[in-house]
Amino acid sequence: EDRRVGSEVFDKQTLETLYKLANQGYLQILHGVISTGKEANVFKGVDDDGNYVAVKIYRVATSDFKKMQDYITADRRFINIGKSRRDVIFAWTRKEFSNLKRAEESGILVPHPLVFDRNVLVMDFLGDEHGAFPQLRLAEYEDAQAVYDEILEDIRILWRKAKLVHGDLSEYNILYGKGH
Repeated sequence: EDRRVGSEVFDKQTLETLYKLANQGYLQILHGVISTGKEANVFKGVDDDGNYVAVKIYRVATSDFKKMQDYITADRRFINIGKSRRDVIFAWTRKEFSNLKRAEESGILVPHPLVFDRNVLVMDFLGDEHGAFPQLRLAEYEDAQAVYDEILEDIRILWRKAKLVHGDLSEYNILYGKGH
């Protein structure tokens, strides 16, 4: 399993990108996988200052290229991207970085995006020394209605202030922990 994941994620260009980000101080250590998805894996890392970071690496070889391309071409911010698989995935990474910044600037609690390069996005780690905050579906909370209301308010803010709609918002894509 680990070898399969490694070969899907760590191609030569991705390794070069990680090395470049390490030289810039964004990544000193890359620990294990926090989560795996259809298009990317998220790893726990440590930067040069000893802070935990989340490192999201989009898989170039096995991502759903067609779906990504459809989303990118519909977004006027990404008009002149190339048509190759790598071009689309690199634009997708840039789009996620941009969307995180817009969401954060509107007051939504999201991981602070630190840097992106090619198919790698580095952001603040949402968790502690024990691990990442749990997905909403696995989290423990006292007042489900209050959590629901908070999520609805965040959706309103995301739309009204950031002019964004989250196309894949679910209990799998919401982390719940300290500060929510």
